[in-house]
Amino acid sequence: MSTDAPPSRDVPAASWVPRAVEHLTTSPSRRRHSDDYGGEIDWTVVAQFRGQVSARLTEISAAENLTAAEQRERGAQIIKDLLDEDARVALNAGTSVRDVDQEERMAEAIFDAVFRLGRFQPFLEDERVENIEVYGCDSVLLEDQDGRLREGPPVAETDRELEEFLAFIGSRSEANARAFSEANPRLHLRLDSGERLAAVSWVTPRPQVVIRRHRLREVTLADLIERGTVSPVQANFLAAAIRAQKSIVVVGEQGAGKTTLVRALCAEIPPLERIATFETEYELHLHELTNRHKRVLAFESRPGTGERGIDGRQAGEITLSDLIIDSFRFNISRLIVGEVRGPEVFAMVKAMQSGTGSISTTHAKNARMGIEKLVTCAMEAGSHVTHDYAVRAVASGIDLIVYVELETSSKTSEASEEIYRRRYVSEIMGVELGGDSSGGYQVTDIFVPNPEGGPGRATNLPHDHAALERYGFNAAAFNREAGK
Repeated sequence: MSTDAPPSRDVPAASWVPRAVEHLTTSPSRRRHSDDYGGEIDWTVVAQFRGQVSARLTEISAAENLTAAEQRERGAQIIKDLLDEDARVALNAGTSVRDVDQEERMAEAIFDAVFRLGRFQPFLEDERVENIEVYGCDSVLLEDQDGRLREGPPVAETDRELEEFLAFIGSRSEANARAFSEANPRLHLRLDSGERLAAVSWVTPRPQVVIRRHRLREVTLADLIERGTVSPVQANFLAAAIRAQKSIVVVGEQGAGKTTLVRALCAEIPPLERIATFETEYELHLHELTNRHKRVLAFESRPGTGERGIDGRQAGEITLSDLIIDSFRFNISRLIVGEVRGPEVFAMVKAMQSGTGSISTTHAKNARMGIEKLVTCAMEAGSHVTHDYAVRAVASGIDLIVYVELETSSKTSEASEEIYRRRYVSEIMGVELGGDSSGGYQVTDIFVPNPEGGPGRATNLPHDHAALERYGFNAAAFNREAGK
């Protein structure tokens, strides 16, 4: 019987599940909104089905050594069989049977729970959503691409269920499986679909989750001009700085858009230049943009397991510092460090001192604090790195600090209050060694915050502007904006 024909009265609705599960093993057949599933799904039933599917699939996989794709195919069939059994039991008992639409949604919910992100999945398929914040199973906040914040539906029935599901997806990740438990209360995970998940529980009143999506992968500085993130003058300056192999650190608060800006900066790197990226979880994905970057080595650090040794490290741990040092043997032209927040700064700065140009990010409240943050992190490399030594290393290795502002505003009406976020480059600062014997650093304010908001305004030409002009820097346009 064709699954496109209407069901006869004596055919249970469950027999129509093949139509529902057929698309489950590939990309979703439709783009769901973040409020999909509706209130129709009994999530207790979904959890029960998930357990049954997992148990059957584990038994089959152990016997047949299935690939991931084959597991999804078998899983879809198991879901169909279980729903068939459930429908037969309901018919024999004289109770109601789910209709075709309800059955399709149930099949999709079960498949999502086993192979995807469960009740998070519609958020990931909603083209509007950029970031997902969870403050407990029933407290969900969604940030849309336009910067609007809105409430989302619950992601679990209880906090305990949320913890169990996070542990489940952490353990089954194809990319980098990681534990999540009371003994390991922090989870940092690159999802198989590319998003970055961070979760914590047991050390907080309720489970906390953040999923960061990266809508703009093949982004350029021209794209960021259109979005109001940078001005045309800033974009021209930054493009020239990249081509001139300047070392740049992008600074900002969490969620300010630092990674997006780094991707746009990397788009200015010549396609045949040999690049290495270093990240705790892959976010830049430059190695996947083969049409833009032909020679990329992508490194990802790895946490250790078990007890710490006498050196304070867990067995199997590979840090960003380890990877950066190892990369010196790979004939790398430019290093891109996704985020520096510890002793890896010292290894990164040593690489920057080679003068081939590097890009990295870190968290700080403004450009000047970004320099101090780097100095503090560099000192974590060991007692041999004194404050003065760290200052000299940072000042000699870094050319520019770029600060990305995250501005939050609200619009209030009688019905509701809407919160918006806006992101833009408010400061660009030049850094160099101090001219006196103190061994400190000095800065040049190249772009300063705009009193009216939005991208910063040009103010002082960098000392090496003549060299930058050879790489396309328009000093005349800069001076016009600066009023000079």
